[in-house]
Amino acid sequence: MENNRRSFLKFAGVSVLGLGSLSLLDGLTSDDVIAASGQTSAAEATYKQAANALTAQRWGMAIDTRKLNDRICRNMEKACHRLHNVPDLENKKHEIKWIWDTEYKHAFPAKTDPFLAERFEHLPIPVLCNHCANPPCVQACPTQATFQREDGIVLMDFHRCIGCRFCMAACPYGSRSFNFRDPREAIKNQNTEFPTRMKGVVEKCNFCAERLAVGKQPACVEASKGALIFGDLEDPQSEIRQVLKENYAIRRKQNLGTNPSVYYLV
Repeated sequence: MENNRRSFLKFAGVSVLGLGSLSLLDGLTSDDVIAASGQTSAAEATYKQAANALTAQRWGMAIDTRKLNDRICRNMEKACHRLHNVPDLENKKHEIKWIWDTEYKHAFPAKTDPFLAERFEHLPIPVLCNHCANPPCVQACPTQATFQREDGIVLMDFHRCIGCRFCMAACPYGSRSFNFRDPREAIKNQNTEFPTRMKGVVEKCNFCAERLAVGKQPACVEASKGALIFGDLEDPQSEIRQVLKENYAIRRKQNLGTNPSVYYLV
């Protein structure tokens, strides 16, 4: 009994020290923590900026629902998932999704109305990570595996993820997926330029940060036939700001104070 008690106290002491160390890292991004240890993070390597990189003060996306149809939504999903090695799993309970479409009533439960325009009844609404200005997932992550860059993009460092799923519980949009099984077995054509994930980690849309780093627009934007506009929300002269100025737009659950960076033109 005494040995068990002594072992417990040792474990508790180590846990307290661990928590104390974690508190010292509060406010640091994943890359900051790794940089302090003299190591190079996987995220840093994946998103290394080239000379022709696209930059912004705060990246955002506008989705023109008037230009959407099933074919365009399928093409956007395929382009994203193929590029980022998202597995195609038969068991839908284990499904991994970066961008997908849903019904209007599910995307905007607080904005439904019995007299809503008929076109919204069966219109596919693309949903993805909103890369919120105030992301609750970042605050919930205990290891800084989820972190926010200065340009507003919320990223995942898969090597730091411990699979606690606190970020999934914190996200009000259901924009994160958990790998209950090894996803590599279900990747048909692997893109060797983007890292694959492992069992037990969370993943999500990254606004194609690896493409921005080499001067390219997000894959879904290129596949959208003009339905998606991507740009700098802080630049009054950017295309996205002009589009938002000239059209009425709504955001998902904006009353929660997360300040989403994805707008829907209706």
